[in-house]
Amino acid sequence: MRRDGASPDRASLDRDSKVKLPQRADRHLARRGGLVELLRVPAAVFAGGVALRSFLYDRGWLPVERLATPVISVGNLSSGGTGKTPMVAWLAGQLRRRGLRAGVLSRGYGAAPGGLNDEGLELARRLADLPQVQDRDRAAGGRRLEGRGVDVILLDDGFQHRRLQRDLDLVLVDCTRPFGLAPPTAGGAPVRALLPRGLLREPLSALRRADAVVLTRVDAVSEEEREELARCLERASPGTPRVEATHVVHRIRTPDARDGAGLGALQGRAVDLVSAIGNPEAFERTVRALGGVVVEHRILPDHHSYEARDLAGLGARPLVTTAKDAVKLERFALPLWVVEVELEMRAGAELLSALLDALPAAPGQRQRAAIHEGLHG
Repeated sequence: MRRDGASPDRASLDRDSKVKLPQRADRHLARRGGLVELLRVPAAVFAGGVALRSFLYDRGWLPVERLATPVISVGNLSSGGTGKTPMVAWLAGQLRRRGLRAGVLSRGYGAAPGGLNDEGLELARRLADLPQVQDRDRAAGGRRLEGRGVDVILLDDGFQHRRLQRDLDLVLVDCTRPFGLAPPTAGGAPVRALLPRGLLREPLSALRRADAVVLTRVDAVSEEEREELARCLERASPGTPRVEATHVVHRIRTPDARDGAGLGALQGRAVDLVSAIGNPEAFERTVRALGGVVVEHRILPDHHSYEARDLAGLGARPLVTTAKDAVKLERFALPLWVVEVELEMRAGAELLSALLDALPAAPGQRQRAAIHEGLHG
């Protein structure tokens, strides 16, 4: 961005012909052998800290705060993208069909002061009337949401935030990256390790705290891989229910079609991609499945704050990006093709429905029910 605050134009994007992109840490961590294996030492220390913290919470020796409003946590075991934002949007829609007003509570990682981060902006575009609070102190943020009269709080990325009591714990596992890292480029099984050697925040055994595990992108792996993952999760957390979900493209926003183009709009087109998300490979597979011929995919770190030099040389071909990236790229003078996805339950939707129906009533919900009964009783 220019120092005077104005949006850069095409000419300024083209001046720098040599594009040097920030490196993604997960690309280095996905490798096996070499100096990266020294990270197993701090990973062992981290594992000890995680185990101690979990022990203290399990014994009730660390405080847990309960809100008057029911809380649904949507989280994962690893750092990076598993589809939490589409899951939160799906839950908000399901709750709305039940006559309940949901609000979203998150930490707001990467947000500018007083603003929403990229996931929050994406949710605001999807559901304009969805109340959102982003606060490092989730308990305080939850109380602010309660003040706005919500019936249910959706705690985004909350599985490890055990200080706030939740009524329903949903954990997402991406079938294409179940342990956070992609398979090594040299071949072999993906690295399965805790931070900082891998991307796991907790061991798989932590899934025993979950009310249900939602397997995302189940259509992007073979049946054999999916079954092996299911066996792995069952060994780690016996009896925890599993739900299967897919990411489905519901529209493509083009520069000249604000309301969206048909899903065949990319068929046979030579395109460039730009993304700064947790699982860029999944995004590229989606574009290829839509018929796009990918010439270049410019991949930046998750939550990256785009600068003009990151986009130098792009724009000669249709530039395709994700809804999460689009909210940060729209200030640049580049025509964007935005692939918007929704979560679709493939198996286990009835389980999630039953869990939602079993949520306790919020104070406002109970008050409305009492008024209704008084009027019609």
